[in-house]
Amino acid sequence: MISYPRLMESALRAESSEKKVRILFGARQSGKSTLLHRLANEDARVFNLQERRARLELERDPHVLTQILEADKKSPAFVFVDEIQKVPELLDEVQYLYDTYPGRFRFLLTGSSARKLKTSSSNLLPGRAHLFQLSPLLLAERQGARECRVFPVEAQPFGQGFPAPDLDDILLFGNLPGVTLEGKETRIRTLESYVDLYLEEEIRREALVRNVGAFQQFLELAATESGSVINLANITRESGVPVATLRTYYQVLEDTFVGYRIPAYGSVGRKRVLTTPRFLFFDNGVRNAAARYRFSTDLLKTQVGRLFENWVGQELMHRCLFSGRAYRLSFWRTAHGAEVDYVLETPDETIPIEVKATDAPSHADASHLNLFLETYLKNAHRAFLVCRCRAPRRLADNIEAIPWQNL
Repeated sequence: MISYPRLMESALRAESSEKKVRILFGARQSGKSTLLHRLANEDARVFNLQERRARLELERDPHVLTQILEADKKSPAFVFVDEIQKVPELLDEVQYLYDTYPGRFRFLLTGSSARKLKTSSSNLLPGRAHLFQLSPLLLAERQGARECRVFPVEAQPFGQGFPAPDLDDILLFGNLPGVTLEGKETRIRTLESYVDLYLEEEIRREALVRNVGAFQQFLELAATESGSVINLANITRESGVPVATLRTYYQVLEDTFVGYRIPAYGSVGRKRVLTTPRFLFFDNGVRNAAARYRFSTDLLKTQVGRLFENWVGQELMHRCLFSGRAYRLSFWRTAHGAEVDYVLETPDETIPIEVKATDAPSHADASHLNLFLETYLKNAHRAFLVCRCRAPRRLADNIEAIPWQNL
């Protein structure tokens, strides 16, 4: 399979992180292992914990890792451990080697779940590690990427990125790197298998879920409601799963990077703002498969607005994750019905963003953006409406409608 460069490469290679233990998290199939092999040189020591024999040996005796690396005479020695959550005890060995032999080892660890690391009180190497999160493809990683009007991400000029984006493909099949490189005839099977083999099996095992049917029903409902405000009472009523269990299920999806909790933006003045968070699946293709939708043009006709809004939220969220903790994504809704789909909080400003799957945006589409700007005068000075128009256009003072390619 063709291996294309990712923006995360430059972050992982940065001098500021070179001497730290680099821990790269991300959902399955987001490209962590491929990226690991792109970074590895011929002399790198790779411990793939997906490989059963290697995993069992290190589970029996994690100190074997130290013994192998202490025998390595290369300096610095590049060490890659794939799927570290499968043997979290190895983190103690990594800390020992990092502290005992300063500068001798360059560690890069990957993981597709933080849940086991949290629940086992694993050593997450405080002060020694830099954390990164790899997402599905960003627009900037595609061929023919346009200027980002809302939220630029620093990107080195690649000679060739992943194939140019097609909006219908993104809305139906998502942005997982491997899926974008497959033919349409195999994408559906790949995404359905992702849900069957990963979401319904591995995540279920991580959560120690005993009621398989209940988790499957929850997964379908959560996918169907992706992008909406979490309503535990409704899901309990439809699925029969207790509220406490639903909270655990949602947390499992977050811990395995399959979904994100989008908080509500804060309140000010006399306008009461609703505070229940939204939940957003990390990829449209996985969401559609989990919801058991047919991958057809009919889905685009009936759900284009929701699919488009989900994708814009995913793109913004993934840019925030790439850019660091100073960036935050939320949404705004008042008790009186005013709503802004996304609010991007940066170190310098707050930017309200509305999403409409129209190719003819109007002044009326910007009314809630204008209300947000009037409400938060100190922090918000411009707003955007992301749509399917061909070129940017001004809708009102400080409000611009932009094509999705210029997000």
